[in-house]
Amino acid sequence: MEILLIGGLWLDGTAWDAVTPALETLGHRPRPVTLPGQGDGRSSATLDEQLATVLAAVDATVEKPLLVAHSAACTLGWMATDARPGRVAKLALIGGFPKEDGQTYADFFEMRDGAMPFPGWGPFEGADSADLDEELRQRIEAGAVPVPEQVARGVVRLTDERRYEVPVVVVCPEFTPEQARAWIAAGEAPELARAEQVEFAGIDSGHWPMFTEPAELARLLDGAASRD
Repeated sequence: MEILLIGGLWLDGTAWDAVTPALETLGHRPRPVTLPGQGDGRSSATLDEQLATVLAAVDATVEKPLLVAHSAACTLGWMATDARPGRVAKLALIGGFPKEDGQTYADFFEMRDGAMPFPGWGPFEGADSADLDEELRQRIEAGAVPVPEQVARGVVRLTDERRYEVPVVVVCPEFTPEQARAWIAAGEAPELARAEQVEFAGIDSGHWPMFTEPAELARLLDGAASRD
């Protein structure tokens, strides 16, 4: 199956370097998507441009792909599903939940010189980063790409309710499937509460399983693709 991989904030396409060969071994055709402003050297990219890049990747697939989105980019994956509900076979959300129409995309941390740099590990202490050793923390931080301000402060737009018909699998790294179900039931993820088919898959990792558990993450994505 064709699998499109979208990294979260500060990540470029190399974040999936250990996952793609594992998916290929399982018979899939993975393709990391390099987002404007997160890996192409641009600092003035917009959220609309990132969405356009993901849609171009979806449109370029021969068959309906499994669209995989990580962290804040779960909203970007949801926006792409909204824009192409008939072209996405399934959406896998890793460690995140989509925002609603009209909300700000990812304005979480301080902006400097028109971008949101990686804030250091302080905000992610605990379950998010417990499985990262010092060497891996340094490697991730060294490769972190500041997120353009117009991306982080972009406004989410959703227009097609057929997005709720696309199957979703929520991959739960630093939280459990039971917690995810409870949050959705409590109204903390309204978009997923309206989705018609939602599965949950736990993975024993922190917030960045593509670095710490790439083989297991590939196995979970293989399972999601196989159930399509």
